[in-house]
Amino acid sequence: MFFLKMISRSFSRQFKRRLLIAVTVCLSATVSVAMLGVVFDVGDKLNAELSTYGSNIVVQPKSDAVVSDLYNTGDSAGSSSGSSSGSDGGSTSDGSAAADSADPTAFLKESDAQKIKTIFWAFNITNFAPELNIHADAGCVGSGAGSAGSAGTAGASGAAASAAKCKATNVPIVGTWFAKTLHMDSGESTVAGMNGMRSWWKINGTWPKDDSEQAMVGSALAAKLGVNVGDSVTLDKTIAVGADDNTNGGTGKTGKSSTERNRVKVKIVGIFDSGDSDNSAIYMPSIAAQTLANLPDSIDKIEVKALTTPDNDLARKASKNPNALTQDEWETWYCTAYPSSIAYQIEEVLPGAVAKQVRQVAALQGDVLNKTQAVMVLMTVLSLVAAAIAVANLMAASIGERGSELALLKAIGATDGAVSRLMLAETAVISLVGAIAGALLGSGVAQIVGHVVFGSGITMRPMVFVLVFVLLAVTVLVASLSSIRAILGLRPAEVLHGR
Repeated sequence: MFFLKMISRSFSRQFKRRLLIAVTVCLSATVSVAMLGVVFDVGDKLNAELSTYGSNIVVQPKSDAVVSDLYNTGDSAGSSSGSSSGSDGGSTSDGSAAADSADPTAFLKESDAQKIKTIFWAFNITNFAPELNIHADAGCVGSGAGSAGSAGTAGASGAAASAAKCKATNVPIVGTWFAKTLHMDSGESTVAGMNGMRSWWKINGTWPKDDSEQAMVGSALAAKLGVNVGDSVTLDKTIAVGADDNTNGGTGKTGKSSTERNRVKVKIVGIFDSGDSDNSAIYMPSIAAQTLANLPDSIDKIEVKALTTPDNDLARKASKNPNALTQDEWETWYCTAYPSSIAYQIEEVLPGAVAKQVRQVAALQGDVLNKTQAVMVLMTVLSLVAAAIAVANLMAASIGERGSELALLKAIGATDGAVSRLMLAETAVISLVGAIAGALLGSGVAQIVGHVVFGSGITMRPMVFVLVFVLLAVTVLVASLSSIRAILGLRPAEVLHGR
């Protein structure tokens, strides 16, 4: 009872100093809770933020991936969009059709693309879009179509003659989905396509409709062709054909082939400004591009946008050789949404495909996350150090003012331990009040940061509050003990005379 009375009297006698201690602890708790709350949630926020700038996984035919790895073209492919640069698979992450002037020679089946949504991490795949990247002549006049020759040389000359009548030659064409509704075997439906993959594009008009003869043109190409929204553009492409050939390559068992010009007329419903080389490309429904190139059900790439966990040592080890993982490591890796584990599962459901993460996007995500977390942790540490210094100074001043009272307690037989416990109890009570108030304020500050920076609230985890209270308890304890020892090291007479 006497102990509690002493604590209550100390608050009334030194209210201002006790209030300052409470405010100091409150501010430190506010900063710590807000920063640590953001730290534990910033990974998902940054991932969602970066995912708006394009795909982070690219799927290609295995032969194309092997060639790009062999000639080291994967990471050197230039960045042509706001999403980032080339992937390990040798293509730009945004699917720029202008990255290479050659048409693809290896393909995947477009009908297999929706299998991507059947993997373990299907719900983490927010969008995907298959692509057929080809080249054609635009703004062509005249007949154009029909046989261009019975042999390769004649075909080439015929193609050149037709191309001469076109406003633009070798124009990058991307056949893709825009907002295609897919009905899965599970009974669920999902929408996939470029509408959600190119959110940063500035569009005059609308997106084309899937399974139509509509298209959208890059601003640079639109100016070259002199077309506006609502106009039509004729596309011509020379294709190789052979009577005894079972492929679309144009060479049969006899090695002879002929060429002919395919023509597709599309209506321009949108003109986009991507800020990169895609401004010289045409995006159209995949069915129209496949008809133009005589490549039914064919694609050469799939862009995948997935919510992923930033790479760590385990993910980097698995990306080099999954077979080198132990059983426990394998289960942890496979059941964690790393880019490499999602890519591995995509390869499991798509025959003949290689899925690779866009290294620059993954590295950027991890680098930004680490730096952001480091800054916030540093701010938390600095706030705790500032709180420790402030509490120590306030405690020293408080004890100095109560020198006579403490000396009297020791003179009548109070031990150093009893006096220490009294001072610690007083500080603990006022610090607890400040910490609780600071935790509530910190939660509010974290929500403000989340909405201002990321456009959504921060999920506050219980471990944040536990960690902050433990850190504050240690900080206040150390600061209090350092001040108490400076006083209790003197004899009662010395304290009584103010020394």
